[in-house]
Amino acid sequence: MTIASSAHPGPANLDALEAFMEFPAALALLDAAGRVERANLVFLARLGDAGLDAAALRALAQDPDGAWRSVRLALKGGADGTTRARAIRTSHRILLILDDPGGAGRGSEVDALLARITELERLASTDHLTGAWNRAHLDRVIEAELARSRAARYPLSLVLFDIDHFKAVNDTFGHAVGDSVLRELVRVVRSHTRASDLLFRWGGEEFVVLLPSAGYRRAEGVAENLRRIVAGHTFAEAGAVSMSLGVAEHDGDEDAAAWFRRLDEALYEAKESGRNRVVVSRRGSSDAWAAQKGSSALHLVWEEGYECGDPVIDAEHRELFRLANLLIDAALRNQSGPVAVKTALDELLAHVQRHFADEEAILERLGYDGLEEHRRAHAGLIRRALAMAVKLEEGQAGVGAIVEFLAQDVVARHLLAVDRAFFPLLRKASMARSGGASGVPQASSDRGIRK
Repeated sequence: MTIASSAHPGPANLDALEAFMEFPAALALLDAAGRVERANLVFLARLGDAGLDAAALRALAQDPDGAWRSVRLALKGGADGTTRARAIRTSHRILLILDDPGGAGRGSEVDALLARITELERLASTDHLTGAWNRAHLDRVIEAELARSRAARYPLSLVLFDIDHFKAVNDTFGHAVGDSVLRELVRVVRSHTRASDLLFRWGGEEFVVLLPSAGYRRAEGVAENLRRIVAGHTFAEAGAVSMSLGVAEHDGDEDAAAWFRRLDEALYEAKESGRNRVVVSRRGSSDAWAAQKGSSALHLVWEEGYECGDPVIDAEHRELFRLANLLIDAALRNQSGPVAVKTALDELLAHVQRHFADEEAILERLGYDGLEEHRRAHAGLIRRALAMAVKLEEGQAGVGAIVEFLAQDVVARHLLAVDRAFFPLLRKASMARSGGASGVPQASSDRGIRK
């Protein structure tokens, strides 16, 4: 498992493993499905092997918000007992803590151990040369992303690329310069992809970008943009290089191995057809899902599960859905006349900008650690929205592009992914409000919400 088999073996990892195993409270590390991957000595002493497959633990792992909950477990020796337990998310797993009757004041010790586990998971998942995620981490991530894609019916694409004639770079300038080129390439690619896109080093000079909420058409645009940017970039010690790229969207029920074979075939074709180009496997789930939808499915539907608990943010999200549907209706009714579409789009953009300002004010007041990254995500979404507005005015985008942008960029990628990171913080604030604290910044209450 993770801690014992880090990509960076050494005394620090062994110390963390020993601290976990010898910790004086019952601890276990769970995967995303709630299965126990490793349990410490106190956990095994209390529950034994039977406790490793407890349905109560799997249920607890579905909401790892750190709150204490009562669970009924089969204790070692066959007896049943009720105890308290809490689940806390680490970088890639869930730390389960059983209540320790004699452990008052151990919170700081748990926090310190959790920080060490999280850091080791990061090290074990990172390529030491480039800082990109490594292939082992991709293996862990891909099945979870596929499950989310199928459940939420949002597309999922991969871009596989490598540097053309990289051997010549090493032979001409030396391997140290080759390593420098790989590190610089990672910096360039990361600066031109979304916060939700994940970059992995596949091996050697090959890299993979995982693109949630992107069908093969959008992934092709991402790949072509990366190809153009890298081709125009001057690498500090090697000058100009180019890269070839393959693109494949996941296609329904195919397994990950079949998906990667299509991806690899696309890259091979890009190489064979002259390099410095993008080749796309033109099929994917997005085509099948679009064929299954009627026009009524074009509207965005608000779900209770989208609520975060803050009344301002939830109200503004619902208003965003309403205005988005008005824009879709205008586009459907007004294909030949852009005035109504532009009016609806301008209203939506104005609301989105106000909403982002309100949301950022709330998160700043609550001391949200990820605020700066969240601001960058907002700025990127605004840029894409303004670009969409230009395309609409120039007649280069229609209702399909509007729906894709709203459903994928705004809802699937941002509201259902990026925003979810601050939900636990807002739940705590909601509890504080019920005791008399206010969760509404003055800027939000002054402006109000348009209905």
